[in-house]
Amino acid sequence: MNTGHSGHQPTLGDIAALLGRHTIQKQYVAGRRTRAAVAMILRELPGDLEILFIERATHSLDPWSGHLAFPGGKVEAGEQARQAAERETREEVGLDLDRERYLGRMSDIVGANLPVRVSCFAYGISTQGVEPIVNDEVHDVFWVRLSEICNTERHRTATVGFSGRSLEVPAIILPQPDKPVLWGITYRLVMQFLNILYPDGRRRLHLWEADVH
Repeated sequence: MNTGHSGHQPTLGDIAALLGRHTIQKQYVAGRRTRAAVAMILRELPGDLEILFIERATHSLDPWSGHLAFPGGKVEAGEQARQAAERETREEVGLDLDRERYLGRMSDIVGANLPVRVSCFAYGISTQGVEPIVNDEVHDVFWVRLSEICNTERHRTATVGFSGRSLEVPAIILPQPDKPVLWGITYRLVMQFLNILYPDGRRRLHLWEADVH
């Protein structure tokens, strides 16, 4: 396996320290954009970490219908972005992040073709007694090992459909054979996370700017 980095596998403590030193870019841009917030949820395994992903349910009114994502959604009036990420996570997958370890915040991602700005907050959860329970907005929830995500052989250019168009986009082919490719805003958040974890591997793990969301 080509992991694209060297050194020990980061722990939740390492991640909290790295995010604590990360300079957050909120990307305030001209024009009105919908605020959204998501939660990147991690848990430790012996010698590895796992990241939780959801596969969104198919819905004609959802521009991300059937796509892979992190739990999250729109920031409602009167909410802070982190509050929205935690509320949406409870609603979508039944995990109460108030009881889990908050690791930090990453830089916001602005959609290229959809008027949205997404804030991402990272959490570490225990490996025992925590099982997601999905609602009707989520088709499936699953975990992916960080070592698999770092495997540069999984980083490809893929053809995807979006808003009636066929697009060539940077993507990650996850090890689950029945899942769509990871691309778009969630892909960009994952790549930002990898570049925070492995700054010496930037030439191998680039934060791709191309995006269609």
